[in-house]
Amino acid sequence: MRKFGLAATIAFAVLAVFGVSLALLVFDPRVNGADALRTGGFAGGSVVALYALWLNDRRRRVEENRQLQEGRQVRLDQERVSDERFARAVELLGHEADQVRVGALHSLAGLARSNPGLTQTVLDVLCSYLRRPFLHPRYDDGEWQRDEQHEAERKLQVRRTAQRLIATLLPQATDTAAPAYDLDLTNAKLEYLDLSGRRIGTLTARHARIFRDINLSRCEITGPVWFTRVVFADDGKFRCKDTVFHDRAQFSGVEFGGPAAFDRSEFRGRARFDQAKLHSGVTFDGARFAGPLESDGATVADADLDSLLASTTRACAETE
Repeated sequence: MRKFGLAATIAFAVLAVFGVSLALLVFDPRVNGADALRTGGFAGGSVVALYALWLNDRRRRVEENRQLQEGRQVRLDQERVSDERFARAVELLGHEADQVRVGALHSLAGLARSNPGLTQTVLDVLCSYLRRPFLHPRYDDGEWQRDEQHEAERKLQVRRTAQRLIATLLPQATDTAAPAYDLDLTNAKLEYLDLSGRRIGTLTARHARIFRDINLSRCEITGPVWFTRVVFADDGKFRCKDTVFHDRAQFSGVEFGGPAAFDRSEFRGRARFDQAKLHSGVTFDGARFAGPLESDGATVADADLDSLLASTTRACAETE
């Protein structure tokens, strides 16, 4: 095809040379043979130049299409490799060896870091792992054999790894341009969960059981918070200082077995603490309630929540 195009171009160039030269000699008697041949040569050269320009443009378009195809193939290969790694890591989460499960968790976190589009999916898997039924001698009464205690402790260490990776995958609260990812920890058993200073979308922890500490201080929570019927153990501490709740904050029926601090937190949406049982160490110093506050039936060590807020000089419950 290219040879045919080149031959045709040469033929047109020759025809242009002789055609223009002959036309000048016939229709313009003032032109001599040398001038006519020179002008015809310019015409023939123009035909060749136009063909060269067309050929270069064609080559450029062919090269661009080739690069697009290669880029598309590279992306498909990367997606295929990511899918295979993801499927393999999820499969290894059910492995008997705790070190294999830890490796699978880190592999999932690595996939999320290299492919931000998978972050929400990886977070869903990590939360799903924490929602799995889990028994531990500190949480559940009964007779425990030594090997069972050791196995439960190893599982607990894997779960703590999952909690830590969740925190690292969430963007900083100060990064307002970052997406707000959702967390679903319904019915999960959590210990030493630290999400402080993170940006979160919807936070769901209905009927969860909290042991030791949970830290949500300095968080920006853009979506609803569902802490309905959450039970904190006697040694469970809840730190939620300087946190901004942009949407509703549902703490209905929550049971704080230990201290809880909402100091300087801002509730911009509806806040519900109805039927909540709060420890005497709960504090709302400097907290702001910009939306409605519902506290029907909430108790704080034989006192109601409204009395606590009224007696806290720096706390305010107001509707703007």
